Amino acid sequence: MELSEKTKKLCSGSSVIRKLFEEGNEMAKKVGVENVFDFSLGNPSVEPPAKVKESIIRILNEKNPMFVHGYMSNSGYPEVKKAVADSLNAHYGMNYSANNIIMTVGAAGGLNCIFRAMLNDGDEVLCFAPFFGEYRNYVFSAGGKLVAVPADTKTFQPNVGAMASYVTEKTKIILLNNPNNPTGVIYSEETLKKLALTIATCEKKIGHSLCVISDEPYRELAYDGNKVPYLPKFIKNSVVAYSYSKSLSLPGERIGYLAVSPDFEDAESFIAGLTVNLRVGYVNAPSLMQLVIKECLEEKVDLEFYDKNRKTLYEGLTKLGFECVKPEGAFYLFVKSPVADENEFVARAKKFNIIMVPATSFGCPGYVRLAYCISYDKIVRSLEAFKNLAAEMKF
Repeated sequence: MELSEKTKKLCSGSSVIRKLFEEGNEMAKKVGVENVFDFSLGNPSVEPPAKVKESIIRILNEKNPMFVHGYMSNSGYPEVKKAVADSLNAHYGMNYSANNIIMTVGAAGGLNCIFRAMLNDGDEVLCFAPFFGEYRNYVFSAGGKLVAVPADTKTFQPNVGAMASYVTEKTKIILLNNPNNPTGVIYSEETLKKLALTIATCEKKIGHSLCVISDEPYRELAYDGNKVPYLPKFIKNSVVAYSYSKSLSLPGERIGYLAVSPDFEDAESFIAGLTVNLRVGYVNAPSLMQLVIKECLEEKVDLEFYDKNRKTLYEGLTKLGFECVKPEGAFYLFVKSPVADENEFVARAKKFNIIMVPATSFGCPGYVRLAYCISYDKIVRSLEAFKNLAAEMKF
């Protein structure tokens, strides 16, 4: 049975990260999992807060199973949506109602709902390099084209100054990821204000409004007292895509939401379009996890675990002579390749059982990404392997 041409293309562009993860598994069979320093996959390594488990057990024991496991409105339980809206209003001074919230199958599910709702064939989604590589597949699957503004490799803030020349009449969406995967950089309030001004100029040029999405699964993972500015405070036609995969260490549960700005143009029809595409894609977000989230909105994972890894890996690699972007959030370290082709760097690292992700997949060649959400012991022991790698590359 033959696959569609679109699916064939999606298969040919399958995730580099997943391939490297599988390669790391094969390497572990040969040398032992304890001897493989696999920095490929952003899989949380901190247990969920205890209240998550407590809530799951209590809900299953106390609530009617026909309610817990039944259908609800496609956009989610009204009481869950209201709780999310109230939490966002309290934290960010917004005025969301429950109607502005759509519960989704993770942030990825939410992004795909937006793309299917908005994109005609050939429409463009603009993002800033470096960006999460799966965005390509999400946009392509919806019939659109991903257009990347080249990276500002001095600051790794969005290259807003270069943005205008990449916006065309086909541009429908501006896509941000804050804190950023793969760099760990937090996009500043100053950057978002400049972005808002540039968007206003571009909208006049192209004759229509632009939707701005902020993909924020790492919002709660911010270090050194940094805060992640809230995009809807600066841009009215904005949607926040959120996932509890990282903030509560629940990546396999696939639970998140879309928060549509109260000031969004034609918000009612836009939300209706999102809900229709949600219904076509997966009917509703997981029922049990929606109820759990309602009780755990103020819970957080142990950030100190990631912070300890961050500091140890960043300081260790910079002392060895590697050029690194200091992460402000998320759990990734972005390292400049000491040779022009980062694929050579990645290949030579494998000799020392180090698995890194080449940043060409993130639209930023010449760098690699390390996901430091692994055990602290492995972080420490990896530094000897990196020392040998540095000696191998003679710097």
